[in-house]
Amino acid sequence: MEKIYMIPVNDAYNELGGCPICRLRDKAENNYLEYYLGPSLMEPDTRKITNKTGFCPVHMGKLNKAVTNRLGLGLVVHTHLKDFNEDLNPKLKAAIPAKAGLIKGRTPEFKQKLNSLADYIEKRIGLCPICENLDDAMGHYVEVICWMFSHDKDFKEKFLNSEFHCLPHTALLLRQAAKLSQNEASDFVEALYNNNTDTFDNLISDVEYFTLKFDYRNTDKPWGTSKNSIQRSMRFLSSDGRDFDEQQSKKQS
Repeated sequence: MEKIYMIPVNDAYNELGGCPICRLRDKAENNYLEYYLGPSLMEPDTRKITNKTGFCPVHMGKLNKAVTNRLGLGLVVHTHLKDFNEDLNPKLKAAIPAKAGLIKGRTPEFKQKLNSLADYIEKRIGLCPICENLDDAMGHYVEVICWMFSHDKDFKEKFLNSEFHCLPHTALLLRQAAKLSQNEASDFVEALYNNNTDTFDNLISDVEYFTLKFDYRNTDKPWGTSKNSIQRSMRFLSSDGRDFDEQQSKKQS
């Protein structure tokens, strides 16, 4: 009997092509993007979090690009700016180095203060509730995937027949596999190895053919499966080739 937490995993592996875990991540990410500018917008607990953290640059860009609730985004950004300003400005003012003079010499400690403040800013702009929620969700998903691989024959077959698991999500799966028994890990990692070895071989061949097509002697030869090999390689290597796809579609339109 399919448990409720298995449904999204099965749905992702039922679709053909690409990395199933990327599909899980994309769906979860879209849900969180909608959540933080949807019903939760006026909840005090949520606003307290977003006031403090804002969103990371990646998710701020996605919110700006996808959001239909412009007012909601404006409210979140406004209160986050106020919170950041009240927190940062006193620290920035205190970090201004004193001018060195004849009586008061140089104080090399100012370099440490400036570097510490830079570290603080970088850490704070990296805070993001969407990232935190996604990390939790993906940790749960890979746990379910490893369990289903060992206990669900139908799912195991889907896993074996998936096109590939991108390298970032391969790493995630390996970390979860390290928590399995040795025999379970052996079966799981062998399947992952076979899956990714085939992917590497196919992509290397397709990308090579893609480059050879630029030789005038090969102009009339068919593209075969090489035409989108760059996009597929980007998805495999980095888990995200969609920005590249969008740029290409704009050029063609």
